[in-house]
Amino acid sequence: MKGQNKLFFAIIIALVLGVIIGGVVHTQFPENTESFSKNIKLLGTIFIRLVQMIIAPLVFTTLVVGIAKMGDTAMIGRVGGKAMLWFITASLVSLMLGLVLVNWLEPGHVTKLPIQDATSAKEILDNSKGFSLEDFVKHVVPKSVFEAFATNEVLQIVLFSIMFGIALSHLGDEYSKPVIKFLDICAHAILKMVGYIMWFAPLGVLGAIAAVVATNGFEIFKVYAIYLRDFFFALGVLWLILCIVGYFILGNRLFELLRRIKEPLLIAFSTTSSEAVFPKLVTELERFGCNNRIVSFILPLGYSFNLDGSMMYMTFASIFIAQIYGIDMTVGQQITMLLVLMLTSKGIAGVPRASLVIIVATCSMFGIPPEGIALILPIDHFCDMGRSMTNVLGNALATSAVSKWEGQLDNHGGEL
Repeated sequence: MKGQNKLFFAIIIALVLGVIIGGVVHTQFPENTESFSKNIKLLGTIFIRLVQMIIAPLVFTTLVVGIAKMGDTAMIGRVGGKAMLWFITASLVSLMLGLVLVNWLEPGHVTKLPIQDATSAKEILDNSKGFSLEDFVKHVVPKSVFEAFATNEVLQIVLFSIMFGIALSHLGDEYSKPVIKFLDICAHAILKMVGYIMWFAPLGVLGAIAAVVATNGFEIFKVYAIYLRDFFFALGVLWLILCIVGYFILGNRLFELLRRIKEPLLIAFSTTSSEAVFPKLVTELERFGCNNRIVSFILPLGYSFNLDGSMMYMTFASIFIAQIYGIDMTVGQQITMLLVLMLTSKGIAGVPRASLVIIVATCSMFGIPPEGIALILPIDHFCDMGRSMTNVLGNALATSAVSKWEGQLDNHGGEL
């Protein structure tokens, strides 16, 4: 734990330094802001790419080993069913909470945002136009496993890994044991790599934060203060609900879980990437006492189906844009929007700024000007920090809860 605490404090220091350095550049050297941001952001890019490098092989090896070791297809179905029950319930609660709080707080009626140039949202608007059931199916079902690995399509890798793991478990020990042993060794070697890569996290955090503060300065917080305040209040309520449910299931061990995942939470918050902490989260959940087979099965699924922070943001931001444009939506329309978001948001974890793409597509459906996304783009980085951290908490709780329900949660934390 000493090494973990060192890394935790190193990330905190990097976070503070990033804000200070970015602020100094923005105020003292405005002419160099663009080049500075572009260059220092590379630190964050290197860290994210290092993590992305190991996600596909880690998901494949851990998931195949986990399923092959389960052996019992009925157990796979039972564990998967419990996981999906949690995912669907948590998603509905998150969407509903965002809907209720944005209607109560009405940040769109209070906030006076500067009208943004819609060209800033051009890339997101373009990405959202092609969204259809056909695209969703293509995103879930791989035509080539090598393409899925090359593009880090987590859901496609999960589908292939589940099928491969089930097939392997039915081959018999003579054929399956050497393959399982080989993949198990690979998984542990990759997890060892996680420890090395995580020591680059403070530099990644510093680069990401310094770049965004240097570009936007501190004034942006004043303009968007009400929107940020209301959104983070809504996130706080969601955290409270998740932790209360977690306490009922895990008891006092909830606090041990939170201590275990404090570092992944902070990295997700600082880098705005829940994907960046996936390997570290696997390690910490196993050390917490979760069964490694269940961790390797549920966590990859959670990254596609259980993004609680992102789900809440979708209803919050969609209704916020409607409020800004003075569009009053009936309760029926809002509930329909909630159900549409519930369906369209699944399996888009690999899409950059996926939440925004789905928000734009949904706004178009309900007659809300999709260009309104440009209003929240300048502050989206800071909202994404909260979203990413909440996604990590939700997936850690889901994995721990299913382990507990299966009687596969050790009462003692330990090493891998």
